[in-house]
Amino acid sequence: MRMVRTAAGTALGAAAGVLLVIALRDPHPARAAILAAVGSAALALSGLALGAAALEWLARIPGFRAVQGGEPPASVASPNLSGASPVDPGRSSPKILDTNVIIDGRIADICETGFVEGVLVVPQFVLRELQYIADSTDSLKRNRGRRGLDVLARMQKRPDLTILVSDRDFPLVREVDAKLVALARETGARIVTNDYNLNKVAEVSGVTVLNINQLANALKPAALPGELMRVSVIKEGKEANQGVAYLEDGTMVVVDNARRFIGKNLEVTVTSAIQTTAGRMIFAQYLPRETAPGVVEAAP
Repeated sequence: MRMVRTAAGTALGAAAGVLLVIALRDPHPARAAILAAVGSAALALSGLALGAAALEWLARIPGFRAVQGGEPPASVASPNLSGASPVDPGRSSPKILDTNVIIDGRIADICETGFVEGVLVVPQFVLRELQYIADSTDSLKRNRGRRGLDVLARMQKRPDLTILVSDRDFPLVREVDAKLVALARETGARIVTNDYNLNKVAEVSGVTVLNINQLANALKPAALPGELMRVSVIKEGKEANQGVAYLEDGTMVVVDNARRFIGKNLEVTVTSAIQTTAGRMIFAQYLPRETAPGVVEAAP
């Protein structure tokens, strides 16, 4: 089809050129005007045909996708992966994975629940950064890099996921985060990350971000004022007579009147909860219960 459009566009362009030349040389104004109008129309049709052929050619290049107004993107298959069946990304915008979210690993767990659909894009420059980290002489960085590669391998084995490795790069852009934002703006994709700074830069650039830290915070159980909860105080708080505890999901609980009970389990009353950029924080108060007149007992 691309060759037919190219041939038609070329023929129309040639015909338009001939008609316009004849119109310029024709001594009769009326006939010259008609020839010029027909030539202009042929030239316009030639441009449309060649433009359609060019878009079809660009759609074959990795990192490009052509979307016409009102139409969903064409299906994208992953030639780099075995066992991954193609899906229609028109159901959902493509999602670009950054290095941090791959190393974090929770994206694989989220995908296994079925809440993520569409195409997951892993740029080659992200793969290169993962490989660089995995080859680091620092044991901690090396383990993180290898974990990221293991997470990708785990996701590739799922038949219900389509992962597209994009070769699109931006040689003039040095930072990986900036490359991610540029790729997302170019393709209309969303970025999946847990990086706070990348989240902010992408939002300022008009790119939609899916932050899994925000998802994790949204899924934490609500703590309402007046509710009772049992916590283990593990350290002192910043203020006088405060103790600090943590829930199983990592939420910090600041407990008033609990500084002297470090290392013990207490039943505390929630007073308030706030959401910060680092996560949720709960404030509670320990109210000793009276077991006998004049005797105060701490919860075991």
